[in-house]
Amino acid sequence: MPSEHTALPRPEDTRPPMGWNSWDSFGTTVTEAEVLANAQFLAEHLLPLGWDTVVIDIDWSDPSARAHGYNDAAPLVMDEHGRLLPDPGRFPSAADGAGFAPLAEEIHALGLRLGIHVMRGIPRRALAANTPVLGTDLRAADIADPANSCEWNPHMVGIDHSVPGAGAYYDSVLALYASWGVDFLKVDDMLWPYQAAEIEAFSGSITRCGRPMQLSLSPGRDLSLTHLPHLREHATMWRICDDLWDRWEDVEANFARFARWAPHAGPAGWPDGDMLPLGRIGIRAERGEPRDSLLTTDEQITLLTLWVIARSPLMVGGDLPTSDPSTIALLSNADVLAVHADSHGNGEVFREDPLVLWTADGPDGDQYVAAFNLGEEELPVALDSQDVGLPAALDGEVVELWSGEAVGARPVSEQSDAARGVAPGSTAIDLRIPRHGAVLLRYRPAR
Repeated sequence: MPSEHTALPRPEDTRPPMGWNSWDSFGTTVTEAEVLANAQFLAEHLLPLGWDTVVIDIDWSDPSARAHGYNDAAPLVMDEHGRLLPDPGRFPSAADGAGFAPLAEEIHALGLRLGIHVMRGIPRRALAANTPVLGTDLRAADIADPANSCEWNPHMVGIDHSVPGAGAYYDSVLALYASWGVDFLKVDDMLWPYQAAEIEAFSGSITRCGRPMQLSLSPGRDLSLTHLPHLREHATMWRICDDLWDRWEDVEANFARFARWAPHAGPAGWPDGDMLPLGRIGIRAERGEPRDSLLTTDEQITLLTLWVIARSPLMVGGDLPTSDPSTIALLSNADVLAVHADSHGNGEVFREDPLVLWTADGPDGDQYVAAFNLGEEELPVALDSQDVGLPAALDGEVVELWSGEAVGARPVSEQSDAARGVAPGSTAIDLRIPRHGAVLLRYRPAR
């Protein structure tokens, strides 16, 4: 029975969420077969590395969904209480009111967690029909707040939480999701503008539904740090940017955002740089045509290095079964993912165009350094070990984690190094960073 679904264990208190999201590949149109194909690939190839969540993005209730946008007056599938249901045309197992429960069972059987996207508010179709709110004498028109509607999606209106009992609608929705076995919720139109009452109501309904669910809030654009205490109280993760696509300027813009937010990432909540537009994307997406990610290999390494060293949630957006093996190899680097899973003190320590440096501490004395070249030419760097928090004399090994290769480190006594910013008596780490590229170093002291 759906109510018997149990949440799968995971180290939620130490590691940011990781998984796959359908948006970059399929936009509003993903099907059950496509979800299962990606879930099976995730389970077979990436689950041992921590990739454990499958997220069905927006408009899973719309039988008329299409690429490149949303449909006005869409015939969203819903029940008699105004709660959205999966379109059985795209999700055959949802027929006869089963919802996502059968799909959740299949996802759980693979050792994975099921996530779904929802918009805040109540459907316009429910408002038009003035559907009753389950468990109350209220109807949709009593609780709706049409003045607080999403500016980019036409399907929902806000909820007026000053109305006594209005929160019962979210309670009924979350009870339905809990009965299906949902583990993760991406709730949209929450942060821009900041919807404090909606966030609190949704968070409270999750608490009352009786099933643990991670709560992801979107989209952040340039989210203010003043909201940090409220976000930590109510959410698992929150977007700090608008949608990220496979453009260098999108990646580069997140450097400043992560510099502000990464020091606050941790068990109390995770600042989110959005999903990773890597692999085969655009198949029926909101933006662009079918393609392999337009980011170069070096730019993809930069994106992943920044997200890892900032400890952002990692949700890959490419269609995994049709993505190039080189993309899967990037997502499968266990040494890189160890930085994401178990590091602390993460932050930017230097920015002088085109060079950006980040550092973090790892377990058992390990230390990490990420060096980025945001410029248009290859960048030679003589990195002063002390400038990135490493000892003046390195008695262990420095390894570049993407290549797995040891990196030479040499004591400095020559005056020529002083001109390159390396102090005599320190240790120089010589790097050549490609255009728009990055290196991720691990220093492991001699044990």
